[in-house]
Amino acid sequence: MKLLKISFVVLGSVGLIFLGACSGSNQAANSDNKSASTIQITSKTENTTKNNHSENDGHSHNQNNAQSHSEDGKGEHLHGGQVIESGQYHLELIAEPKDDGNHLDFYIKKGDKHDTVSNAKVTAQIQLPDGTQKSLPFTYEAKEQHYHAVLSEKTAGEYKAAILSDINGEKVNGRFTFKR
Repeated sequence: MKLLKISFVVLGSVGLIFLGACSGSNQAANSDNKSASTIQITSKTENTTKNNHSENDGHSHNQNNAQSHSEDGKGEHLHGGQVIESGQYHLELIAEPKDDGNHLDFYIKKGDKHDTVSNAKVTAQIQLPDGTQKSLPFTYEAKEQHYHAVLSEKTAGEYKAAILSDINGEKVNGRFTFKR
């Protein structure tokens, strides 16, 4: 009888482990979604969007970083980057590797109409692939209506970025990852 009970416990444990493994890889990402300052990241858009703009509009047009200009205002990838919706704010990060490092473009939009926020103080706390931390301030580019910074690191691997925004005293933060 004791052997039968142990067998049921072992069988039940194996079944739970199997169910946990089959439940998907989003479980770890969703556990971060419990606090207000940590938000789940949506994946980068695939290269299936049409570019309906000219070659000299200031954006990259290569096949590795297609930039969509969707104007639907529904929280989609308006510029082809990683998107986070944080309350009334739409945050989007585009990381593009260049010869001099990683060019980071950060868009902050507000409300259902996605009005541009131009008065934020934006800083990134970046974890490099080797685990070291680096702080990086962003500057606003009025012509392009986004914040920009260049991370001079050229090491291959995954970078983790916590983008910290202060909009008139309101803290709006997002976590992103990108690879070089």
